[in-house]
Amino acid sequence: MASADPGVRSQLTWRVLLWHLVLSATVVVLLFAVAWAVLTSLRPASAVFGLEPVAPTLEHYARVLQRWPVATLVGNTFVMAAGVALGQVVIGCLAAYALVHLAPRGRRPVLALMTVSLAIPPQALIVPQYLMATRLGWLNSEAGLIVPQLGSSALAVLVLVQHVRALPVSAAEAARLDGALPREVLWHVVLPALRPAIAAVAVLVFITTWNDYLWPLLIAPRAADTTVQIGLSQFTTAEGNDYGGLLAAATLTSLPILLVYLVASRQITEAFMQRGAR
Repeated sequence: MASADPGVRSQLTWRVLLWHLVLSATVVVLLFAVAWAVLTSLRPASAVFGLEPVAPTLEHYARVLQRWPVATLVGNTFVMAAGVALGQVVIGCLAAYALVHLAPRGRRPVLALMTVSLAIPPQALIVPQYLMATRLGWLNSEAGLIVPQLGSSALAVLVLVQHVRALPVSAAEAARLDGALPREVLWHVVLPALRPAIAAVAVLVFITTWNDYLWPLLIAPRAADTTVQIGLSQFTTAEGNDYGGLLAAATLTSLPILLVYLVASRQITEAFMQRGAR
C-alpha cells in the first residue's frame, strides 16, 4: 500500500492539533468558571467580590444547610430528572426497535416528523401541557413534573434508532429463527448491545431535565414540591442578592449531577470495552 503524501499527513496533523487546542481552551474556560464559583462561595460575605486573598470560610454553606431546604429540593429534582430520563429511554428503546425491526416501511416518515418536531420550541407546548396537567389534577405532584415531559422524546428516539440500525442483523434473525418472540429479541439481543447509547441518552436527558426552570415553575410553584432551579431564585430578592449563598447552594446542588455523570461514564466505558472484546 502506497504511503500517504507527506503534505496531506502534515495538514491532517495540524488540523488535529488545532482541534485539540480549541477543545483544551474550551475546557480551561469551563473549569475557570467552576473554580471561580467554588472559590467565591468560600469567601466571607464582606469580600465576595474582592480580589485580595482571604481565609476560606464555610459560612455560606452553613447558612444554606440551615435555612434552605436542600434535601427536599434535591430530592424533588432527582425524582423529576430520573423519572423523565427513565421514561424517555423506555420510549426511545421501544420506538427504535419497532421502527427498525417491526415497521421498517414507516420508519422514514416517522423519523422525518420527529426531526421536524425538534425545531418546535418547548415553550410553544407549555400552554396545552399546563392545561392538561391542571385538568388531571397534577399540580404540585411528581406526575405533573414527569409525564408531560415524556412527550419530548424525539431526540432519544432518533439517537437510539441510529444505534439499533448499526447493530448486526444476523443476531436478531438468529434469535427469531430459534423461536424468540419480538420482546425476547428486544430484551436479550438488542438492549444489551445498546447499553452505551442508553447510558448516554439517559445522562443527557437527566442533566437537561435537572436544569429545567420554566416547567417546574408553572407546575410545582409550592415550596415543598418545587425543584432546585426554582429554589435558587430565593437568593435573588428585591432587597438584594445573596451571591455567596447562591453560589454555595449551586455548588451543593451540582454534586448529584456530577455523581450521576461519573457513574454513567464508567458504565459507558465498560460497555464499550466489553463490546470491543467480542
